[in-house]
Amino acid sequence: MKIDPKDFRVKEGESVDLKKWSTLVKPAYKSKEQYHELLDEQVSELSDLQRLLYASNRYSVLLIFQAMDAAGKDGAIRHVMSGINPQGCQVFSFKHPSAEELDHDFLWRTTQALPERGRIGIFNRSYYEEVLIVRVHPEILLGEGLPDEVLNEETIWQERYRSITDLEHHLHRNGTRIIKFFLHLSKEEQRQRFLARIDEPDKNWKFSLADIVERKFWKQYQQAYASCLSATSTKNAPWYVVPADDKKNARLIVSRILLETFKALDMHYPETDAKRQQELLSIRQQLMTEAPDDD
Repeated sequence: MKIDPKDFRVKEGESVDLKKWSTLVKPAYKSKEQYHELLDEQVSELSDLQRLLYASNRYSVLLIFQAMDAAGKDGAIRHVMSGINPQGCQVFSFKHPSAEELDHDFLWRTTQALPERGRIGIFNRSYYEEVLIVRVHPEILLGEGLPDEVLNEETIWQERYRSITDLEHHLHRNGTRIIKFFLHLSKEEQRQRFLARIDEPDKNWKFSLADIVERKFWKQYQQAYASCLSATSTKNAPWYVVPADDKKNARLIVSRILLETFKALDMHYPETDAKRQQELLSIRQQLMTEAPDDD
């Protein structure tokens, strides 16, 4: 399979029915060896583009990963970004908000972690939790200290979608390119991965009873994700629904989408003007004539 990012992109205004989006597609690799070759090639290319992003210092890139438990977010981030210079990339994982964070609007804590120009920011979960887990468990809203007039379940989700898309439009206008990945996992594959976490001692730490509790809300989460993807996938900040039952293929899809996004940016290394060139030549001459160190 040749990976075409358009096959996984949610079009702006599209009504998403996740039952119609595959969790498993024909893989882009024929063997484990070929998978590693393809991933290494793409990671190397990403590394070159990240250096160009850093040097040009015109854009920042924000990657958002959302998924059900065990969908492979951590692995995708670790493998796809393995060749990136850590100085130019930061990963943030957003869990339950702190007391301080709850005293602010729901976008406050993630806004503080946005990437600077020239850098890549990765959100492992994000402000989208506020229209996903909070929608599945609306009782969480009661602990957010919101005014009573805001706590209207008939309007609050649409209002939050609007807040999110307004923010993302603002970021795009100011040079931040946003790519959003929903790793689409089947319920059966999640069951198998949970069993592996129990049966394999070195994976026990990944499993908690809370995972099983949330699994009971599978249908509600699928509905929440579908509504979210429909409302917040835009031309400038698209969602990509990545089939996640095959972890290796999911990583290849994610890296291909990243490459296409980076290549579309107008980036170039800073040009050296005549004055700077003369300065460098002078420095070079000094280094060439410098006496060798006796040590």
